[in-house]
Amino acid sequence: MENQKLDAIVSKMFAEIKKLISVNTKNQNDKNMTNGNVAVCIIDENGMVFGGMYGKDKPELRQSYKATWAKASLVWLTGVKTSEYEKSGWQAGLPLTLPDGSKLFVGFSGFKGAVDLEIMVKALDKALYHN
Repeated sequence: MENQKLDAIVSKMFAEIKKLISVNTKNQNDKNMTNGNVAVCIIDENGMVFGGMYGKDKPELRQSYKATWAKASLVWLTGVKTSEYEKSGWQAGLPLTLPDGSKLFVGFSGFKGAVDLEIMVKALDKALYHN
């Protein structure tokens, strides 16, 4: 995918992620695992890394992003969702396919694994189809 188009999609994804973090933080069923500190890492097929951190505790954000990068980079290396690659159930890393067939490899840290994954899938859907 051409760089400008990819940059636009990723920027829209980060805007949606910020909204979804807020919604999920307010939902009592979606316990935030990092006390309001959330990190996101997106790697494209060429190894370009995009990242975001949301919260106020810089040391906690650093640790969250470290975990997020590890998740995203594992998916980038293997092409497989983290919970399928590591049978221990480590979730929140998965490949996402763009309309042109190219892939983004994403990691998320902050909520329970299933919620992390849901946020990333919803963010991509909104970035692509709900302008």
